[in-house]
Amino acid sequence: MTQPPPAKPRAFRLPPAGAQTASAPPPPGTETALADGIRVVEEPFEIVEAADGVPVPVAPRSRAPWATLLLSALGGLASLGIGLAVERLIADLFSAAPWLGIVALALLAVAVVALLAIVWREVAGVLRERRIEALRGDALDALRSRDHSAAKAVVRSLSALYAGRPAAEAARARLAALDDQILDVEDRLGIAEAELLQSLDRAAKAAVADAAKQVSAVTALSPRAIVDVAFVIFAGVRLLRRIATIYGGRPGLFGFLRLARAALAHLAVTGSVAVGDSLVQSVLGLGVAARISAKLGEGVLNGLMTARFGLAALAVCRPLPFTREAAPRLGDVAGELLRGGGEGEGREAAL
Repeated sequence: MTQPPPAKPRAFRLPPAGAQTASAPPPPGTETALADGIRVVEEPFEIVEAADGVPVPVAPRSRAPWATLLLSALGGLASLGIGLAVERLIADLFSAAPWLGIVALALLAVAVVALLAIVWREVAGVLRERRIEALRGDALDALRSRDHSAAKAVVRSLSALYAGRPAAEAARARLAALDDQILDVEDRLGIAEAELLQSLDRAAKAAVADAAKQVSAVTALSPRAIVDVAFVIFAGVRLLRRIATIYGGRPGLFGFLRLARAALAHLAVTGSVAVGDSLVQSVLGLGVAARISAKLGEGVLNGLMTARFGLAALAVCRPLPFTREAAPRLGDVAGELLRGGGEGEGREAAL
């Protein structure tokens, strides 16, 4: 076999010391050719951009918490007054009849036990909400940094969050079987999202759609504006609690207030764009308020605003950002409402 002739010596011009060649990095998604016919494709960070990476905002604490100090002081005074009144009542009952004092002490003990149970439930609810919020933040950090260990920890925490649900046992077993597999960060979180959250997403979107239709129907038929306002608030409170329960939260009073503040802050951050792109254009496109009646148009608008609040609550209560799954839009939960408005408009035009 003939050997190829040796390569002839060649001269190369080296750049001066310290000089660097300015070469723009290849755009994401382009192929880079290497030796031996190997091509390396750099993946774009589309998954991180596609995730609903709008961090769920919690209203920042004020530097001078005068309101907190005022409420704490008033609460302390009220507690002292109630305690002194109860002590005097029990003393008076003992002086009147010993058995009345014993009954009063027993009732006081029952009240203290019930109060401790309520406090424990509130604390547990707030801690669980913080756990879900931290899980969502860890998932976003893992997507940004592409940290495989962090992604595994997120999937384990998500699986542990739904450990008490019999319907999730099969999905948790499948995720546990994939724990030692070599998967990309996006793939691992996407599989966990599909296994554990897909059915919960459907239930949450159905809850938002039902609440929007109820608000639209009630406000369209109610004769008083105060009834409209009261029912919209009631429906929003019930919807937020229902979505939180679907995703594993157990909000008490303080937990609910924390969730409501986060949902309203999220709605303030993302709502202006969404309202301009979806709500107003849909209503103007249908001509509901102009062509049917003012009351029916008001009902549709209230239903759409309830749907917007429901989407914000879904983003707050969901333990993972949307990775492989598309984030729900207004048309996904209020499409039937808008179609109903369009059909009503057609009937009005026919008449």
